[in-house]
Amino acid sequence: DLESHLQRCQQLSVTVLTDHQDLNNTELKTILNSETPRQFRIRAKLRTYKPQKLYQSVKLHCSKCNTLQEVPDGDAFDFILQGSAVTAPNPELHNTSWYDTVMWTTQDQKQRKITIHFVKHDEMLQQPEDTLLMIEGGTLKEVWKLTKRFKCVIPVRSTEDDLELLDLSAPFLLQGNVKYYGCKQCSTPKPIKSLSSIAAQQQPSWEPAEIAQ
Repeated sequence: DLESHLQRCQQLSVTVLTDHQDLNNTELKTILNSETPRQFRIRAKLRTYKPQKLYQSVKLHCSKCNTLQEVPDGDAFDFILQGSAVTAPNPELHNTSWYDTVMWTTQDQKQRKITIHFVKHDEMLQQPEDTLLMIEGGTLKEVWKLTKRFKCVIPVRSTEDDLELLDLSAPFLLQGNVKYYGCKQCSTPKPIKSLSSIAAQQQPSWEPAEIAQ
């Protein structure tokens, strides 16, 4: 049993190797074929390992359907953002009753159109640290810059009728250095205009759990 095994381990003699002692090289097959009990000191070098990147050891867990999915790296997120930038902003969705819109064109060769929708409260814009905004056509670098100044950032794209979230492989919300993801299996994204009910609250907190609902 476990107790007797622990006692046996405690009774094993300990050999202290000093600097002047030499170790004899023994082939691995000799060690594997040797009869127990024998003690060897093995020095090994790691050739390959998985996961190769730290973020791959962390999985996204859905408490609703109990599935696991990979956490996309920055390159994957940037690729999704670039893909969404192909969709032109819909001017008919600008400057609604619950958000103000600002749009400009970049001066580089691509001449991307970047659109930012600032959510209002009581028909007024809030302080940056209390503001939720939605961005269309931004790069990963631009999105991260916004998260450092504003409370919440939601990447979106235009449709004919409303703004919508990007692919569920991308985070639906960024708050500071934290990214929040939906579930590819069971999440059913609602229209972005459903956030207007939170904006209409007396003191909208823009908590991630409330936004997720």
